Amino acid sequence: MKIKRRKTRVVRVGNLKIGGNNPISVQSMTNTDTRDLNATV
Repeated sequence: MKIKRRKTRVVRVGNLKIGGNNPISVQSMTNTDTRDLNATV
């Protein structure tokens, strides 16, 4: 299955580039392994 992606323009947030062909960025506010439910919550 081929997914058709829309073309987007690049936006800079600080040193981070979002959009275009840049990789997906994920922000997390946890410093634990998110698979460890008890430690994360």
